[in-house]
Amino acid sequence: MTKIAGTDEAWDSRQLGASQAHAKVAGAEHLAALDGAIGLQSISIRLPKELIEAYKLIASHHGLGYQPLMRDILQRFVKEGLKEVVEHQNKKSEQAEARIEELRKAA
Repeated sequence: MTKIAGTDEAWDSRQLGASQAHAKVAGAEHLAALDGAIGLQSISIRLPKELIEAYKLIASHHGLGYQPLMRDILQRFVKEGLKEVVEHQNKKSEQAEARIEELRKAA
């Protein structure tokens, strides 16, 4: 199969693949398959209206939707939170090891 010259550029510039005349809404099974493939799970959460409006304003400023912005912020928070938990557990482990060593010396 031969590729038409300039096809990659046409896709990148959206000359190909971006026509609304050929677009259609994906069905529920396709959306579920996509979410499963990229590891997403739908949740329901109640947030203050002011917070959602703030997310929408910030997301609009950055040229994206507010839900992807929320997902990004949550991922950043969890990454840092996990680091904090690991550091805390390592410190507790070091303290326990030091205490065990003290008890051995005292015995």
